[in-house]
Amino acid sequence: MSSFFRSHESQEEKFDEMINEPVHGLIIRLAIPTIISTLITSIYNMADTFFVSQINTSASAAVGIIYALSAIIQAFAFMIGMGSGNNIARLLGQKKNERAAYFASVAYFTELIVGTLLAVIGLANLESLVYLLGATDTIAPYAMDYARYILLAAPFMMCSLGMNNMMRFQGNSMFSMLGIASGGILNLILDPIFIYDFGLGLGISGAAIATGISQFISFLILTYLCNHIDSCISIRISNFRPSLKIYSAIVHNGLPSLTRQGIASVASIVMNLAAHPYGDAAIAAISIVNRITMFMNSAVVGFGQGFQPVCGYNYGAKKYRRVMDAYYFSIKVEFIVLGTLCFLGFIFASPIITLFRREDAEVIRIGAMALRMQVLTFYLMAQINMANMFTQTIGYGFRATIISLLRQGLYLIPMVAILSKAFGLMGLLAATPVSDILSSVTAFFITRAILKDFKKMAAEQDEAEAEPSTVNT
Repeated sequence: MSSFFRSHESQEEKFDEMINEPVHGLIIRLAIPTIISTLITSIYNMADTFFVSQINTSASAAVGIIYALSAIIQAFAFMIGMGSGNNIARLLGQKKNERAAYFASVAYFTELIVGTLLAVIGLANLESLVYLLGATDTIAPYAMDYARYILLAAPFMMCSLGMNNMMRFQGNSMFSMLGIASGGILNLILDPIFIYDFGLGLGISGAAIATGISQFISFLILTYLCNHIDSCISIRISNFRPSLKIYSAIVHNGLPSLTRQGIASVASIVMNLAAHPYGDAAIAAISIVNRITMFMNSAVVGFGQGFQPVCGYNYGAKKYRRVMDAYYFSIKVEFIVLGTLCFLGFIFASPIITLFRREDAEVIRIGAMALRMQVLTFYLMAQINMANMFTQTIGYGFRATIISLLRQGLYLIPMVAILSKAFGLMGLLAATPVSDILSSVTAFFITRAILKDFKKMAAEQDEAEAEPSTVNT
């Protein structure tokens, strides 16, 4: 435990660790806490779906509808958190700690301000919002009850996600895990208490209240840790000096995250609207399958997040060979993990869906079919995830943005329109695996070109380092 929990490690020691420690072991050590935190986050998202699904099919569908709203909130949070985190990691790699401190404080207070604005706008237009997100008349009342409290928690949710990313990019993934995991575990405890009659009996509102309270607790824990860890940059109001230059750098590096999450929200809305002709059961089934695949993806996303600080520090220090080694190692691990999970998902599709909504045979039928179709190609997310994290971390903002648009934007939305019109429900469900194939191929060619340049620069460095010894000989 002591190898992970290094609360008194200085920023200079952190730099030495990130630049010189063997890459594979370093990534695994940094990835373990992030994997735990992403899994717990995914589990409590699944818990919301599980507990709410016991109410009825329309309530289950409402959670899927409001996923699009959560994705919008997360899109802004990740843009600011990861945009600043990328800059922080590279600045620390260049030993520009004071400059990195400005990014951290600007990002923290900006998250609070933007979260508050989103909450005010959303609450003022709540009914119109849930219909815009794809709710039917039977789903809308549940969606409004759920969305109301999610919006109230938006400032704390955004700030928690922002701090989580900034801490990870500084190599403090163990501490970011503590904040996120604490909130996730609390959510799991509060969900059944707040939802059902044997507790407070608040129904779907109880699930949202439990989530809001959990996000607030995570916010408090992460704020405390940020300001009491030697190896972490402290948040100071005196460092809140927003400028066009800082915001430009944050947006440049965070735009892929905004694009990825934002397009996920749009894709979710499109899927919900396309599923309308097949009833609440289809919307509920798609919602459940989305939560299951999010859980599968969370483990490899956590591993990729262990890769990002290693990539950022070493790219800043011009250690190109270490960056390539980190990338190839990470993508191999992700393919193995996702391939195993996809195999299990295909075999046990029906029992998995039954766990969520055993009372509705139509949800089980559509959900099992959708899950089996998705896992046929879902392991390709390894290529898509790593291509996006790699290009974003090294500051290739345009290419990272293109990759983030691929799966749920450039390919999925057109595929939904084309295939659902041609083949009905089966075509709607097939749109995602087709998008996976097209996206992974495109991402492969984008990253191959960058890695080719890195290989050339690493070879030039090797030659430059070898020249003095050749002269001496």
